[in-house]
Amino acid sequence: MSWYKEVQEIEKRVELSKLQGGEESVAIHHAKGRLSIRERIEELVSKDSFEEHGEGAGFAEKNEDGSIASFSPANYVIGFGEVNGRRTAVGGEDFTLKGGSPNGAGLRKSVYAEELAVQFKVPLVRMLEGGGGSVAGSGGPRQQTVGSPVNAEPRFKIIAEAMNKVPVVSAALGPVAGFPAGRLVASHFSVMVKDTSQVLVAGPALVERALGVSMTKEQLGGWKVHTRSGIVNNVADTEADALEQVRRFLDFMPQNVWQLAERKDCADDPKRADEALISIVPKDGRIPFEMRDLIEHVVDKHSWFEISPFYGQGQITGFARLNGLVVGIIANDCCHFAGAMTATGSQKAKRMMELCDTFHIPVVNFLDEPGFMIGPDAEQEATIRYGMSAVAAAVQSTVPWATVAIHKSFGVASAAHYAPNNYKIAWPSFEMGALPVQGGVAVAFHKEIAAAEDPDAKRKELEDKLMANRSPFPMMESFAVHELIDPRQTRARLCTWVDWIEPLLEELKGPVTWGMRP
Repeated sequence: MSWYKEVQEIEKRVELSKLQGGEESVAIHHAKGRLSIRERIEELVSKDSFEEHGEGAGFAEKNEDGSIASFSPANYVIGFGEVNGRRTAVGGEDFTLKGGSPNGAGLRKSVYAEELAVQFKVPLVRMLEGGGGSVAGSGGPRQQTVGSPVNAEPRFKIIAEAMNKVPVVSAALGPVAGFPAGRLVASHFSVMVKDTSQVLVAGPALVERALGVSMTKEQLGGWKVHTRSGIVNNVADTEADALEQVRRFLDFMPQNVWQLAERKDCADDPKRADEALISIVPKDGRIPFEMRDLIEHVVDKHSWFEISPFYGQGQITGFARLNGLVVGIIANDCCHFAGAMTATGSQKAKRMMELCDTFHIPVVNFLDEPGFMIGPDAEQEATIRYGMSAVAAAVQSTVPWATVAIHKSFGVASAAHYAPNNYKIAWPSFEMGALPVQGGVAVAFHKEIAAAEDPDAKRKELEDKLMANRSPFPMMESFAVHELIDPRQTRARLCTWVDWIEPLLEELKGPVTWGMRP
């Protein structure tokens, strides 16, 4: 006597689970321009590397002879796959079954995703597409108990824990609402696909019923809304583009907080000195320049990866490499609000600081700070509170920083650009002070200017006099910066710096903690 019949049933259940919601449901999904969850996993991971957990999970209805009459698979797929040559936990909802709203087994597998990543200390990639819970329930026999045991740990605890231990990445690849939307934002990096994905707390029908507001999914939570709200970091034209961004982000990450990001061989000359840098900052400080071009002249070629380009646009954040070592980049964009720290810009910069601290990645800060944003909108948005929270994150940062003072540094906001044990270098175009000269002169000398025979000429005279005192050369003389440098030397200086600080990163490994911030 053998277990041949039982083994056949196991194989049958696994085979049926691969059919997902059935051929017709998958075809409808494809017609909407979206891949199924299993196709997405195949697209992301290396060929034949996916090792699924719970392949046969789901519920069977049987004929009288004990054979399987029908089978409803768990509508969440989870397992290990190889991404960038490293083991990664990969999972997501199966939208072809109940629109991704979890059935009983699917819910258990989805909750298991974070457990799997934390237990094995590997990154987690979520491919999200689903509506969360449903008032219709999960079907099947009525439960005999309700709720969770009183001593059960909160379901969301592991979601929070994962963010402090492993890289977590989420891609919105279709409509994402409720619990999946909560998971999306509980990530270190998120991306959504234009036009085919939306992120919502609740869909249009519920919003209209509750609030009397009629809107489409796209109007409520499309990419134009959420790349600017900060709900998602980046946007992609296609699913393939979204998954490529997932791979690129993970390439900058370590496996977990107990390891360091991999330093790669670099074919780009660490002493490369791009001529464009000598004139990239105009002599006339009122003329804007492209900070992104400046960044690309300094970092390893083709390594720059920007995060959240449409959110908090006065600030620029992303990752790059310097002579192969991963660094986080924070910079001001003078093309938006002159680079001023807005409420959203402060939150963006702070989040980048915390991300780099969490995974022990050094920070390079390109400084062109005119101060906190002013005016009625800034006051209503609590700019000073969020700004001071960014300052607190900077001064409490545990990773090495290098600050390159490019153009200007005014007011309290400049404190968000320096951390303990900062390497400070400055360009000859740099000026600093409590206020910009132009606005400061108008305030401090308003009586003298008003009393002058030619107020405009008097204001210009005072501005020129004060500007002469804001030369960076006294900072070099006073050792207020490590070096005042030729802008073309920036890459060489920073590539030398990463060699200095790389051994120090070993001491930082492990989880980080912060106290309360404003």
